[in-house]
Amino acid sequence: MARNTSRTPSSKLAARGRTTTKPKPKVKLMPKPKVMAKPKVMAKPKPMLKPKTKVVKKVLSGRRTRPNAKARPSQQKLSQAMMAETVAPPASHSIPANVPDYAQLPIRVGAPTGAAWGVFGDDDQLGTINLMTSERVVQASGFIRNGRVFSLNLPIDIPDPPLFTRGKHRHVIKQFASYILDDYLDNFYPQASSQWDALSHVKHPQMGAYNGIPDSEITGYGGTKLGIDNLARRGIAGRGILADVARFYGRQGRQLNCATNDVVPLEDVVATLDAQGTKVWPGDVLLVRVGWTKAYKAMTEEQKSELARETKSPGIEGSRRTASWLWEQHIAAVASDSPGLEAIPPPNVGDFMEANDLLHFHMLSFFGMPIGEMWNLEELAEDCANDNRYEFFFTSAPLNIPGGVGSPPNALAIK
Repeated sequence: MARNTSRTPSSKLAARGRTTTKPKPKVKLMPKPKVMAKPKVMAKPKPMLKPKTKVVKKVLSGRRTRPNAKARPSQQKLSQAMMAETVAPPASHSIPANVPDYAQLPIRVGAPTGAAWGVFGDDDQLGTINLMTSERVVQASGFIRNGRVFSLNLPIDIPDPPLFTRGKHRHVIKQFASYILDDYLDNFYPQASSQWDALSHVKHPQMGAYNGIPDSEITGYGGTKLGIDNLARRGIAGRGILADVARFYGRQGRQLNCATNDVVPLEDVVATLDAQGTKVWPGDVLLVRVGWTKAYKAMTEEQKSELARETKSPGIEGSRRTASWLWEQHIAAVASDSPGLEAIPPPNVGDFMEANDLLHFHMLSFFGMPIGEMWNLEELAEDCANDNRYEFFFTSAPLNIPGGVGSPPNALAIK
Protein backbone atom coordinates (compact mmCIF):
# COMPACT_ATOMS: atom_id res chain seq x y z
CA MET A 1 0.00 0.00 0.00
CA ALA A 2 1.52 3.32 -1.08
CA ARG A 3 2.50 5.78 1.58
CA ASN A 4 2.19 9.54 1.38
CA THR A 5 5.71 10.93 1.00
CA SER A 6 4.76 14.20 2.70
CA ARG A 7 4.70 12.58 6.12
CA THR A 8 7.22 13.91 8.58
CA PRO A 9 9.94 11.61 9.95
CA SER A 10 8.40 11.84 13.40
CA SER A 11 5.02 10.57 12.24
CA LYS A 12 6.63 7.59 10.54
CA LEU A 13 8.57 6.63 13.65
CA ALA A 14 5.51 6.96 15.87
CA ALA A 15 3.50 4.81 13.49
CA ARG A 16 6.13 2.11 13.17
CA GLY A 17 7.40 2.09 16.74
CA ARG A 18 11.04 1.42 15.59
CA THR A 19 14.10 2.13 17.67
CA THR A 20 17.85 1.69 17.25
CA THR A 21 20.82 1.62 19.52
CA LYS A 22 23.48 2.33 16.86
CA PRO A 23 25.36 5.67 17.07
CA LYS A 24 24.13 8.16 14.54
CA PRO A 25 26.48 8.59 11.56
CA LYS A 26 27.26 12.08 10.39
CA VAL A 27 24.51 13.04 8.01
CA LYS A 28 22.96 16.32 6.90
CA LEU A 29 19.56 15.48 8.36
CA MET A 30 19.27 17.32 11.64
CA PRO A 31 16.75 16.72 14.43
CA LYS A 32 14.33 19.42 15.42
CA PRO A 33 15.84 21.73 18.10
CA LYS A 34 12.80 21.45 20.35
CA VAL A 35 13.17 17.63 20.49
CA MET A 36 16.94 17.34 20.76
CA ALA A 37 18.28 20.35 22.59
CA LYS A 38 21.86 19.01 22.66
CA PRO A 39 23.47 17.42 19.59
CA LYS A 40 25.73 15.36 21.82
CA VAL A 41 22.75 13.11 22.70
CA MET A 42 22.94 11.53 19.28
CA ALA A 43 26.65 10.67 19.75
CA LYS A 44 25.84 8.13 22.42
CA PRO A 45 22.29 6.71 22.60
CA LYS A 46 20.77 6.29 26.00
CA PRO A 47 21.00 2.76 27.41
CA MET A 48 17.20 2.70 27.89
CA LEU A 49 16.64 2.52 24.12
CA LYS A 50 17.63 -1.14 23.96
CA PRO A 51 14.94 -2.40 26.37
CA LYS A 52 12.35 -0.44 24.39
CA THR A 53 12.79 -2.70 21.39
CA LYS A 54 11.97 -5.76 23.49
CA VAL A 55 8.87 -4.11 24.91
CA VAL A 56 7.51 -3.15 21.52
CA LYS A 57 8.11 -6.69 20.30
CA LYS A 58 6.04 -8.00 23.16
CA VAL A 59 3.14 -5.70 22.42
CA LEU A 60 3.27 -6.43 18.71
CA SER A 61 4.17 -10.11 18.91
CA GLY A 62 3.74 -12.03 15.70
CA ARG A 63 4.35 -9.03 13.43
CA ARG A 64 7.47 -8.98 11.28
CA THR A 65 9.60 -5.96 10.60
CA ARG A 66 12.65 -5.64 8.39
CA PRO A 67 15.85 -5.83 10.47
CA ASN A 68 17.87 -2.63 10.40
CA ALA A 69 20.96 -4.62 9.48
CA LYS A 70 19.48 -5.46 6.09
CA ALA A 71 18.32 -1.96 5.30
CA ARG A 72 20.02 0.11 2.67
CA PRO A 73 22.59 2.66 3.96
CA SER A 74 20.32 5.58 3.02
CA GLN A 75 17.42 3.96 4.89
CA GLN A 76 19.60 3.46 7.95
CA LYS A 77 20.60 7.12 7.94
CA LEU A 78 17.02 8.27 7.59
CA SER A 79 15.85 5.93 10.34
CA GLN A 80 18.55 7.17 12.71
CA ALA A 81 17.76 10.80 11.94
CA MET A 82 14.07 10.11 12.55
CA MET A 83 14.90 8.61 15.94
CA ALA A 84 15.87 12.04 17.21
CA GLU A 85 12.38 13.35 16.42
CA THR A 86 10.32 10.65 18.09
CA VAL A 87 7.01 11.82 19.51
CA ALA A 88 7.47 10.17 22.87
CA PRO A 89 10.27 8.95 25.13
CA PRO A 90 10.94 5.19 25.00
CA ALA A 91 9.51 4.58 28.46
CA SER A 92 6.03 5.62 27.29
CA HIS A 93 5.74 2.41 25.27
CA SER A 94 6.30 0.21 28.28
CA ILE A 95 3.71 -2.28 29.45
CA PRO A 96 2.44 -1.46 32.96
CA ALA A 97 4.29 -3.65 35.42
CA ASN A 98 1.14 -4.55 37.34
CA VAL A 99 -0.81 -5.81 34.30
CA PRO A 100 -0.61 -9.60 33.93
CA ASP A 101 -0.81 -11.53 30.68
CA TYR A 102 -4.20 -12.88 29.67
CA ALA A 103 -3.09 -16.43 30.54
CA GLN A 104 -2.39 -15.25 34.09
CA LEU A 105 -5.95 -14.04 34.69
CA PRO A 106 -7.54 -14.08 37.15
CA ILE A 107 -5.29 -12.79 39.89
CA ARG A 108 -8.09 -12.70 42.47
CA VAL A 109 -9.15 -15.96 44.09
CA GLY A 110 -12.65 -16.93 43.02
CA ALA A 111 -12.81 -14.60 40.01
CA PRO A 112 -13.83 -16.05 36.62
CA THR A 113 -11.22 -17.34 34.21
CA GLY A 114 -10.00 -14.47 32.05
CA ALA A 115 -11.33 -11.78 34.41
CA ALA A 116 -9.14 -8.80 35.34
CA TRP A 117 -10.88 -8.25 38.66
CA GLY A 118 -8.48 -6.65 41.10
CA VAL A 119 -5.80 -5.81 38.50
CA PHE A 120 -6.45 -2.09 38.88
CA GLY A 121 -7.57 -2.34 42.51
CA ASP A 122 -10.33 -4.14 44.34
CA ASP A 123 -12.54 -1.03 44.35
CA ASP A 124 -11.74 0.10 40.80
CA GLN A 125 -14.58 1.31 38.55
CA LEU A 126 -12.56 2.56 35.55
CA GLY A 127 -11.13 -0.69 34.24
CA THR A 128 -8.75 -0.43 31.30
CA ILE A 129 -9.18 3.35 31.12
CA ASN A 130 -6.51 3.26 33.85
CA LEU A 131 -4.05 2.48 31.05
CA MET A 132 -4.48 6.03 29.70
CA THR A 133 -1.89 7.50 32.04
CA SER A 134 -0.90 11.16 32.14
CA GLU A 135 2.37 10.24 30.44
CA ARG A 136 0.48 8.69 27.54
CA VAL A 137 -1.81 11.71 27.23
CA VAL A 138 1.27 13.93 26.80
CA GLN A 139 2.67 11.43 24.32
CA ALA A 140 -0.59 11.38 22.33
CA SER A 141 -0.59 15.17 22.01
CA GLY A 142 2.41 14.77 19.70
CA PHE A 143 0.11 13.31 17.05
CA ILE A 144 -1.55 16.67 16.54
CA ARG A 145 0.25 17.91 13.42
CA ASN A 146 -2.13 20.03 11.35
CA GLY A 147 -5.02 20.78 13.73
CA ARG A 148 -7.75 19.01 11.75
CA VAL A 149 -10.63 18.07 14.07
CA PHE A 150 -13.14 15.30 13.39
CA SER A 151 -16.34 14.82 15.36
CA LEU A 152 -17.10 11.12 15.81
CA ASN A 153 -20.74 11.58 16.84
CA LEU A 154 -23.84 10.94 14.77
CA PRO A 155 -26.81 13.29 15.20
CA ILE A 156 -28.87 12.02 18.13
CA ASP A 157 -31.81 11.29 15.79
CA ILE A 158 -29.86 8.66 13.81
CA PRO A 159 -30.72 5.83 13.52
CA ASP A 160 -34.40 6.54 12.94
CA PRO A 161 -36.34 4.56 13.98
CA PRO A 162 -34.06 3.65 16.91
CA LEU A 163 -32.72 0.11 17.17
CA PHE A 164 -33.11 -2.47 19.97
CA THR A 165 -36.63 -1.18 20.89
CA ARG A 166 -35.22 2.07 22.25
CA GLY A 167 -37.57 5.02 22.06
CA LYS A 168 -37.35 8.13 19.89
CA HIS A 169 -36.65 11.37 21.73
CA ARG A 170 -38.81 14.50 21.46
CA HIS A 171 -37.04 17.83 21.21
CA VAL A 172 -39.05 20.80 22.50
CA ILE A 173 -38.11 24.48 22.12
CA LYS A 174 -39.35 26.73 24.87
CA GLN A 175 -39.50 30.52 24.51
CA PHE A 176 -39.13 33.03 27.34
CA ALA A 177 -40.33 36.54 26.53
CA SER A 178 -39.47 37.42 22.93
CA TYR A 179 -35.69 37.04 22.99
CA ILE A 180 -34.79 33.92 25.01
CA LEU A 181 -35.00 30.31 23.84
CA ASP A 182 -34.55 27.15 25.87
CA ASP A 183 -35.02 23.51 24.99
CA TYR A 184 -35.47 20.12 26.55
CA LEU A 185 -35.44 16.50 25.48
CA ASP A 186 -38.20 14.10 26.40
CA ASN A 187 -37.96 10.30 26.14
CA PHE A 188 -34.21 10.61 25.52
CA TYR A 189 -32.25 7.34 25.34
CA PRO A 190 -28.52 8.12 25.74
CA GLN A 191 -27.69 4.92 23.82
CA ALA A 192 -30.09 5.39 20.91
CA SER A 193 -27.32 6.89 18.73
CA SER A 194 -23.52 7.14 19.03
CA GLN A 195 -22.71 5.89 22.51
CA TRP A 196 -20.37 4.57 25.15
CA ASP A 197 -21.45 1.48 27.07
CA ALA A 198 -20.66 1.98 30.75
CA LEU A 199 -19.33 -1.02 32.67
CA SER A 200 -22.77 -1.42 34.25
CA HIS A 201 -24.44 -1.86 30.84
CA VAL A 202 -23.88 -5.62 30.56
CA LYS A 203 -22.91 -8.09 33.24
CA HIS A 204 -22.12 -11.76 32.76
CA PRO A 205 -25.34 -13.70 33.43
CA GLN A 206 -23.60 -16.19 35.73
CA MET A 207 -20.42 -14.44 36.89
CA GLY A 208 -21.76 -10.94 37.46
CA ALA A 209 -20.43 -7.43 36.89
CA TYR A 210 -16.91 -6.04 36.63
CA ASN A 211 -14.71 -6.45 39.70
CA GLY A 212 -17.34 -8.65 41.32
CA ILE A 213 -19.45 -5.63 42.32
CA PRO A 214 -22.85 -6.96 43.46
CA ASP A 215 -26.16 -5.98 41.89
CA SER A 216 -27.18 -4.24 45.10
CA GLU A 217 -24.52 -1.59 44.40
CA ILE A 218 -25.49 -1.07 40.75
CA THR A 219 -28.82 0.71 41.06
CA GLY A 220 -28.52 4.04 39.25
CA TYR A 221 -29.33 5.84 42.48
CA GLY A 222 -27.29 7.23 45.37
CA GLY A 223 -23.98 5.41 45.92
CA THR A 224 -24.36 3.40 42.72
CA LYS A 225 -21.26 1.93 41.07
CA LEU A 226 -19.94 1.28 37.54
CA GLY A 227 -21.96 4.18 36.10
CA ILE A 228 -20.94 6.32 33.13
CA ASP A 229 -20.31 9.14 35.62
CA ASN A 230 -16.98 7.48 36.47
CA LEU A 231 -15.75 8.10 32.92
CA ALA A 232 -17.36 11.55 32.83
CA ARG A 233 -15.60 12.75 35.99
CA ARG A 234 -12.25 11.45 34.78
CA GLY A 235 -12.53 12.32 31.10
CA ILE A 236 -11.01 10.23 28.31
CA ALA A 237 -7.96 11.43 26.39
CA GLY A 238 -5.00 9.76 24.70
CA ARG A 239 -3.85 8.16 21.47
CA GLY A 240 -6.50 6.85 19.09
CA ILE A 241 -5.95 4.53 16.13
CA LEU A 242 -8.32 3.58 13.32
CA ALA A 243 -8.59 0.12 11.78
CA ASP A 244 -10.43 0.84 8.51
CA VAL A 245 -11.63 -2.67 7.78
CA ALA A 246 -14.20 -1.48 5.23
CA ARG A 247 -11.51 0.21 3.11
CA PHE A 248 -9.18 -2.78 3.53
CA TYR A 249 -11.93 -5.07 2.23
CA GLY A 250 -12.79 -2.67 -0.59
CA ARG A 251 -9.25 -2.77 -1.93
CA GLN A 252 -9.57 -6.55 -2.11
CA GLY A 253 -12.92 -6.43 -3.88
CA ARG A 254 -14.76 -7.54 -0.74
CA GLN A 255 -17.68 -5.89 1.07
CA LEU A 256 -19.62 -6.57 4.25
CA ASN A 257 -23.40 -6.85 4.00
CA CYS A 258 -24.49 -4.27 6.57
CA ALA A 259 -28.02 -5.70 6.73
CA THR A 260 -26.69 -9.01 8.08
CA ASN A 261 -24.56 -10.19 10.98
CA ASP A 262 -21.42 -10.81 8.91
CA VAL A 263 -18.36 -11.43 11.07
CA VAL A 264 -14.98 -9.72 10.68
CA PRO A 265 -12.40 -12.34 11.79
CA LEU A 266 -9.70 -11.23 14.21
CA GLU A 267 -7.12 -11.96 11.50
CA ASP A 268 -8.72 -9.31 9.27
CA VAL A 269 -8.54 -6.66 12.00
CA VAL A 270 -4.84 -7.42 12.49
CA ALA A 271 -4.26 -7.52 8.71
CA THR A 272 -5.94 -4.12 8.37
CA LEU A 273 -3.60 -2.57 10.92
CA ASP A 274 -0.61 -4.20 9.24
CA ALA A 275 -1.63 -2.96 5.78
CA GLN A 276 -1.97 0.56 7.17
CA GLY A 277 1.37 0.36 8.95
CA THR A 278 -0.44 1.10 12.21
CA LYS A 279 1.18 -0.10 15.43
CA VAL A 280 -0.74 -0.63 18.65
CA TRP A 281 0.56 1.04 21.79
CA PRO A 282 -0.57 0.43 25.39
CA GLY A 283 -3.44 2.71 26.37
CA ASP A 284 -4.74 3.18 22.81
CA VAL A 285 -8.41 3.68 21.94
CA LEU A 286 -9.06 1.39 18.96
CA LEU A 287 -11.69 2.52 16.44
CA VAL A 288 -12.94 -0.11 13.98
CA ARG A 289 -14.76 0.97 10.84
CA VAL A 290 -16.87 -1.66 9.08
CA GLY A 291 -18.87 0.86 7.00
CA TRP A 292 -22.21 0.44 8.78
CA THR A 293 -23.15 4.10 9.29
CA LYS A 294 -22.42 4.89 5.63
CA ALA A 295 -24.56 1.94 4.53
CA TYR A 296 -27.35 2.90 6.93
CA LYS A 297 -27.65 6.42 5.55
CA ALA A 298 -28.07 4.93 2.06
CA MET A 299 -30.93 2.61 3.12
CA THR A 300 -34.55 3.23 2.20
CA GLU A 301 -37.09 4.10 4.89
CA GLU A 302 -38.52 0.60 4.56
CA GLN A 303 -35.10 -0.97 5.11
CA LYS A 304 -34.50 1.19 8.17
CA SER A 305 -37.87 0.20 9.65
CA GLU A 306 -37.14 -3.46 9.05
CA LEU A 307 -33.74 -3.08 10.73
CA ALA A 308 -35.44 -1.51 13.75
CA ARG A 309 -37.86 -4.44 13.99
CA GLU A 310 -35.12 -7.06 13.71
CA THR A 311 -31.67 -5.61 14.22
CA LYS A 312 -28.81 -7.33 12.45
CA SER A 313 -25.43 -5.78 11.94
CA PRO A 314 -21.89 -6.88 11.07
CA GLY A 315 -19.07 -6.62 13.57
CA ILE A 316 -15.77 -8.03 14.70
CA GLU A 317 -15.43 -11.59 15.87
CA GLY A 318 -16.86 -11.94 19.35
CA SER A 319 -14.72 -14.61 20.94
CA ARG A 320 -12.30 -15.36 23.73
CA ARG A 321 -9.35 -15.15 21.35
CA THR A 322 -10.40 -11.65 20.24
CA ALA A 323 -10.72 -10.66 23.88
CA SER A 324 -7.29 -12.16 24.61
CA TRP A 325 -5.76 -10.15 21.75
CA LEU A 326 -7.34 -6.89 22.98
CA TRP A 327 -6.03 -7.52 26.49
CA GLU A 328 -2.54 -8.46 25.32
CA GLN A 329 -2.32 -5.23 23.30
CA HIS A 330 -3.27 -3.31 26.48
CA ILE A 331 -5.99 -1.39 24.65
CA ALA A 332 -7.96 1.04 26.82
CA ALA A 333 -11.27 1.02 24.92
CA VAL A 334 -12.77 -0.07 21.59
CA ALA A 335 -15.43 1.66 19.49
CA SER A 336 -16.95 0.96 16.09
CA ASP A 337 -19.42 2.41 13.61
CA SER A 338 -21.53 -0.74 13.97
CA PRO A 339 -24.47 -1.02 16.42
CA GLY A 340 -22.88 -3.78 18.52
CA LEU A 341 -19.08 -3.77 17.94
CA GLU A 342 -19.34 -7.55 17.56
CA ALA A 343 -21.73 -9.10 15.04
CA ILE A 344 -25.36 -8.83 16.21
CA PRO A 345 -27.00 -11.24 16.83
CA PRO A 346 -23.98 -13.43 17.55
CA PRO A 347 -23.80 -16.28 15.03
CA ASN A 348 -24.72 -19.74 16.32
CA VAL A 349 -26.15 -18.32 19.56
CA GLY A 350 -29.81 -18.93 20.31
CA ASP A 351 -30.09 -16.79 23.44
CA PHE A 352 -27.76 -13.78 23.65
CA MET A 353 -27.76 -13.73 27.44
CA GLU A 354 -26.99 -17.44 27.77
CA ALA A 355 -23.85 -17.25 25.65
CA ASN A 356 -20.49 -17.20 27.41
CA ASP A 357 -18.14 -16.27 24.59
CA LEU A 358 -19.28 -12.71 23.75
CA LEU A 359 -17.13 -9.59 23.64
CA HIS A 360 -19.62 -7.67 25.76
CA PHE A 361 -19.07 -10.15 28.58
CA HIS A 362 -15.29 -10.32 28.14
CA MET A 363 -14.82 -6.57 27.78
CA LEU A 364 -17.40 -4.96 30.08
CA SER A 365 -17.76 -7.64 32.76
CA PHE A 366 -14.30 -9.20 32.86
CA PHE A 367 -11.85 -6.46 31.72
CA GLY A 368 -13.71 -3.27 32.51
CA MET A 369 -13.05 -2.18 28.90
CA PRO A 370 -15.61 0.37 27.59
CA ILE A 371 -17.37 -0.30 24.28
CA GLY A 372 -18.40 2.39 21.80
CA GLU A 373 -21.04 1.80 19.14
CA MET A 374 -22.59 3.57 16.12
CA TRP A 375 -19.83 6.15 15.89
CA ASN A 376 -19.40 8.39 12.85
CA LEU A 377 -16.00 7.41 11.43
CA GLU A 378 -16.52 8.39 7.78
CA GLU A 379 -14.78 11.78 7.64
CA LEU A 380 -11.92 10.59 9.83
CA ALA A 381 -11.43 7.48 7.68
CA GLU A 382 -11.31 9.56 4.50
CA ASP A 383 -8.67 11.85 5.95
CA CYS A 384 -6.60 8.93 7.23
CA ALA A 385 -6.66 7.35 3.78
CA ASN A 386 -5.57 10.64 2.19
CA ASP A 387 -2.50 11.20 4.38
CA ASN A 388 -1.88 7.52 5.21
CA ARG A 389 -1.78 8.36 8.91
CA TYR A 390 -4.17 6.37 11.08
CA GLU A 391 -3.20 7.66 14.53
CA PHE A 392 -4.41 10.84 16.22
CA PHE A 393 -5.13 12.54 19.52
CA PHE A 394 -8.44 11.29 20.90
CA THR A 395 -10.72 12.87 23.47
CA SER A 396 -14.19 12.05 24.80
CA ALA A 397 -16.41 13.64 27.46
CA PRO A 398 -19.42 11.43 28.30
CA LEU A 399 -22.44 12.95 30.03
CA ASN A 400 -22.10 13.03 33.80
CA ILE A 401 -25.19 10.95 34.54
CA PRO A 402 -24.93 9.53 38.08
CA GLY A 403 -25.28 5.77 37.72
CA GLY A 404 -25.96 6.01 33.97
CA VAL A 405 -25.36 2.89 31.88
CA GLY A 406 -24.45 4.77 28.72
CA SER A 407 -23.90 8.17 27.13
CA PRO A 408 -23.26 9.91 23.84
CA PRO A 409 -19.44 9.91 23.52
CA ASN A 410 -18.91 13.58 22.60
CA ALA A 411 -15.75 12.23 20.98
CA LEU A 412 -13.18 14.05 18.83
CA ALA A 413 -10.18 12.92 16.82
CA ILE A 414 -7.57 15.63 16.32
CA LYS A 415 -4.84 15.25 13.72
